[in-house]
Parts: sequence; structure tokens; C-alpha cells
Amino acid sequence: MTLFWILCAALLVLALSFLVWPLWRKSAADNSVLRDAANLEILRDQANELETDLQSGLLTQEAFEQGKRELQVRLLDEVKSTEASKPAARNTARMLGMVLAVLIPLCSVLLYLKVGNVAAILPQEQQAESAEGFGVLRSEAALQELEAKLAKNPNNPNGWLMLARSYSELQRYADAVRAYQELVKLVPNESQVWTNYADALAMTNNQSLLGEPTKLLDKALQLDPENSTALALAGSADMERGDYVAAITHWQKLVTLLPPDFPQLQMIRDGIAQARDFLAKQPGGREKLAKLPAAPQVAKADPAKAITGRVSLSDAMKGKASPNDFVFILARAAEGPRMPLAVIRKQVKDLPIDFTLDDGMAMQPQMKLSGFDKVVVLARISKSGMPMAQPGDIEGTAGIVKPGAKGINITIDTLVK
Repeated sequence: MTLFWILCAALLVLALSFLVWPLWRKSAADNSVLRDAANLEILRDQANELETDLQSGLLTQEAFEQGKRELQVRLLDEVKSTEASKPAARNTARMLGMVLAVLIPLCSVLLYLKVGNVAAILPQEQQAESAEGFGVLRSEAALQELEAKLAKNPNNPNGWLMLARSYSELQRYADAVRAYQELVKLVPNESQVWTNYADALAMTNNQSLLGEPTKLLDKALQLDPENSTALALAGSADMERGDYVAAITHWQKLVTLLPPDFPQLQMIRDGIAQARDFLAKQPGGREKLAKLPAAPQVAKADPAKAITGRVSLSDAMKGKASPNDFVFILARAAEGPRMPLAVIRKQVKDLPIDFTLDDGMAMQPQMKLSGFDKVVVLARISKSGMPMAQPGDIEGTAGIVKPGAKGINITIDTLVK
């Protein structure tokens, strides 16, 4: 990065040498010397003519003296005019040179920061931390530097979030808990922050979610009842304390929110089945089990209603997504519930990708793709890993189509704000 800026500075100096140096050297001397020489030559000719006219008797001595005085006055006027114009011309040229010497480097840097790729000049290690770790620091020096910055400016939620994530990634959970304690003071209404806080705290408590971590999860679900991570952890906490009804309730809700190809979906369903089995063995458990809603069934696909197409990422957005970011391709009703009717989950490194959306990917049996006349098909790169749109996600849409549409194209090109 240092070499890059050195080369930029050298090129700027070279450019300025062609623009500023001629202006700096410029003065009114060149033009004024020629003008003075011409004026002096004219006055000299006029003086000679006066001498000639005096000698030839065309002028009296009195007229000759008067003409000579007039020539002397004109000479003095020319000298004063020249002296007054020289500094003004010289100062104007040099002032323009100084202005260009400041504006050209400043505008060049600002233009690069606006349209250039600043990340490209970062060391590869820092690029990896920024692109793949979602702002996760892995070097001790970087962590200490961030700690020092936060000590001076503790009202920096982004800094505390990066620090907490970094410590969690490094399995330094006690330090992560300390960072989350500061973060929730600054952003008390963020469900995911409370969820991550509970997870880190559980890791310092022999991986147990009982006690304080459960209270933090309750807070997270109060803020966002559909926070999938909080639902998953809350179900685990319920199982740990033997509250199987609550575990089944949390996990079944989670199943309705996850895409059908979610890698751990079958594991969650197995957990629900196990909770139901444990509940059935408790005194009065079968009665409780009968009151619970039945587990959702996977819908059968109707090939004629399947939607096919291709998803790609625009060149302008490639620098804003990391290869491991999740990509959700989904269809939802054009008019009606916002819940996805069918979802596929991939990663940015898989793009471009051909896709098929059908009834077999329904998140709820009664909410099938074939049950609607018009649907919106879109693709979204999710930084949070969840299909619901969040600020910072990137998406693209094919607009409104009918079930059974084939060969649609979606370009992911819009930043979610």
C-alpha cells in the first residue's frame, strides 16, 4: 500500500511540474520588456525629429524645449505604468499555480476514494479479514489496536461489534461477553446482538444456556419473534431444562422460517421428534402433545408450476460480497403474505447459477407456489445469513411472473438500505 501511494505522489509531482512550474516562472517581464523597448524607440525617434526640426528652423527654441518636456513626461508615465503592471501579472500567475498545486492532488485523492477500489490496496491479510470474516480481526495486534481505540471512544457500536465477533471467532468467549456487555448498552434494541451475547455467555458457562443466557434469549425474541438463531438456541435451552412443549413450539416455528434446503433442517426436525417423544413419556405428556400443532409436512412439487431461471451478480457489486455470503433465491406472492413460497439457499461463490423453484420448497404446506396466480421472484445476498432482507444485503428481482415461468434472468445489483 505504501508503494502505491509513493507512485501516486510521484505521478502527481510530474503532472504538477508541467502545469504549475510554467505559471510560477511566468511574469509580466517578457511582454513588458518588448513593450518598453518599443516605447523607448518611439520616444527616441520623436526626440530626434525635434532635434531635426530645431536645426532646420521649423521649431523655435521655446517650442523645442516644450516638446522635449512633453516627451520626458510621457517617458515617466510609461515607466510607472510598467512597474505597476509587473507585480500584478506576476502575482496572478503565481497565485494560480499555488491553487492548482493544492487542488489537483486533493481532487485526485477524493476522486479515487469515490470511484476507486480502496480495498484492492489493502494487505491481503486485511482483505481476507474484511471480505471473509465480516469485519472479524484475527491478529493480536489488530485486536489490541481496536481495544485502544474503544478505550478512547467507547461510544462506537461498530467497533464493539467487530471486537465481540472477533473474540467469539477466536473462542475467547469471556472477552466476547465483555464486548457484548458494552454493545447492548449502545444498541439495546437489536435482537441479533442479544442472541450472540447469550451464545457467548453460554460458552463461558460450560456451554449451558440455563440462567442468564435464557434471559438474554427471551429479550432477543421479544425484539424479534422470528429471529431464527434465537429460536434455535431457545429450543435448546428449553430441552436443557426439560420444557419440551416450549422446545417443540420454538423449533416448529423455526422450521417454518428456514428454507427447505437449509443444511441443519433435518437435524431440527429430529430434535422436534425427540422432544415429542420425551414429552409423551412424561405424566400427562400425551395430553399436552395432543394440544400442540402437528409438525409441518413437506409439500409435493407440481412440475408444471415450477419456475426456472438463472441468477448472476453484477460486476458493480462483486466487491461488496464475499464468496461465502449466502444467496437466497425465493418466490413470494405478488399480493398477499410476504412469507416466501419457495426458497433456495446457495453461496456467492456458486454464482452464476441455474435454479428451480417449486412446491417442494414450500415453507408451509398451505403456502405453495402453485396456489398463487402471480409471484415475485428475487435473489438476495444476505450478510446475516437469513432470508429476510436486512440493510447491507444485495438483491435483484425478475419482477412479477406466473408460476411455471421458464428461463427468467435475475441480476443481483441493488444494495438494500
